[in-house]
Amino acid sequence: MTTTSPAATRSGGLRTGVQRFGTFLSGMIMPNIAAFIAWGFITMLFIPAGFFGADSPFGWHWAPVAEIIGGGGDSAAIGWNGAMTAIAEGDGGNFLAYVGLVGPMVTYLLPLLIANTAGRMVYGERGGVVATIATMGVIVGTNIPMFLGAMIMGPIAAWITKQMDRLWDGKIRPGFEMLVNNFSAGILGMILAIVGFFAFGPVMLGVSAVLGAAVDWLVSLNLLPLVSIIVEPAKVLFLNNAINHGVFTPLGIEQATETGKSILFLIEANPGPGIGLLLAFTFFGVGAAKASAPGAAVIQFFGGIHEIYFPYALSKPTTILALIAGGAAGVTTNMVLGGGLGFPAAPGSIIAVTAAAVGSGVGNLLVVYLSVVIAAAVTFLITAVILRSSRKRDLAAEGDTFGAAIAQTEANKGKSSAAMDALRASSASGGTGTATAVATTPIQNVVFACDAGMGSSAMGASVLRNKFKKAGIEGVTVTNQAIANLDGTADLVITQQQLTDRAKAQSPNSVHVSVDNFMNAPQYEEVVEMVREQRESGE
Repeated sequence: MTTTSPAATRSGGLRTGVQRFGTFLSGMIMPNIAAFIAWGFITMLFIPAGFFGADSPFGWHWAPVAEIIGGGGDSAAIGWNGAMTAIAEGDGGNFLAYVGLVGPMVTYLLPLLIANTAGRMVYGERGGVVATIATMGVIVGTNIPMFLGAMIMGPIAAWITKQMDRLWDGKIRPGFEMLVNNFSAGILGMILAIVGFFAFGPVMLGVSAVLGAAVDWLVSLNLLPLVSIIVEPAKVLFLNNAINHGVFTPLGIEQATETGKSILFLIEANPGPGIGLLLAFTFFGVGAAKASAPGAAVIQFFGGIHEIYFPYALSKPTTILALIAGGAAGVTTNMVLGGGLGFPAAPGSIIAVTAAAVGSGVGNLLVVYLSVVIAAAVTFLITAVILRSSRKRDLAAEGDTFGAAIAQTEANKGKSSAAMDALRASSASGGTGTATAVATTPIQNVVFACDAGMGSSAMGASVLRNKFKKAGIEGVTVTNQAIANLDGTADLVITQQQLTDRAKAQSPNSVHVSVDNFMNAPQYEEVVEMVREQRESGE
């Protein structure tokens, strides 16, 4: 069974290229966010200024702290700085005395996870292995956490591995495949690790130094808030991943290893501008935008799904100025008062922001909260003025404005979104979508697929999973993944309409169902009924 769906429209140009690049960068980082959070919590608890550190602001101290963070002696106070100094100076004789959890995790574990993920994205498991080996050379050849190096060397190494395998594809004598594959990957990995150590590592060290100097320059001249002029419009157009994951995250991690926190983690993730915009639409909006804004505010602020406010901004483009002003106000607050996060807040929920801020003390948490409140207040006030000044025109023309903005947001993103589906469901009853046909094979493995394979598809999978459970149907696996990872083993693939053609190309033998509304699609009931009929006819 397949469904008929409109041909996917691909917009060309610079924006699409940046979107794809940003998607690739986020694909390297996002699967490993749990590791970043784990490292962040360990630093929050055990560095000298942490909860259990020697200089704990709470007066708590746990004796084995030095061993956990790496101190090599009785004093936990020298642990973190001492460990990093030993690494930087290459003090081989004393290094083992400083080995703990914090230093090795940020120096080796996190970059290698990124490299392995990047390699797998390019060339599967084999690419991931070679990428990890090559990145190890880059790491050892530098004296700072090499996130940028991992994000560049990882894909390059995997691509080289792919090209190497093509040289003798189909030319290996039977029985020698494993020998050739293992030795070729090992030898290539060795060569790339050496190149990374002597050449690539120093180059990336210079690139990191230049980027870090640029950030320091902006801070020294109090110009960092101007970054919001780029970041806030980029978010609405889904161009922010390249900036956030390509620059802010790696530079922020480097700052966090030195000072325990970084303002860069809050430039894009601050939920203040979004909640300010949505509250303004709640009080001063019209029609569907006003009705749906309160629910969207809850999802944005507590769930961290920022994309849900993008249609509101697109329905009234002048409000992007309010977002810029609010973002700049939040950055200014953190810059002046020294606020920052200890690790990336992903998703950008107030809950995640709190967890990443509290480790640097109650004072830092209050500063971060203040930056969120100020960003929200500035955005709210400016948006309120904009909405009030055009209220009469909006009441007359509201009919298709918000629905068109939702469609434009999905076009900008170029992928399915449960958040957008929820807005559409709340702004207009019922949904279009493509009706399903009768499956010719048993449905046991259902996959929800979207571009990133995370938030949107995970929410849709959860909805269908619950429907199967309520219907008393067992033995059907419902999972979510990125379209690029579809391998043809799924019996049924569910995607948003604009992505169905891509999903069919990845998994041509699967049953494909297109939906408009991931949160409340009528096709789910048809899928459940179809599976029930299959089970009954098979009994």
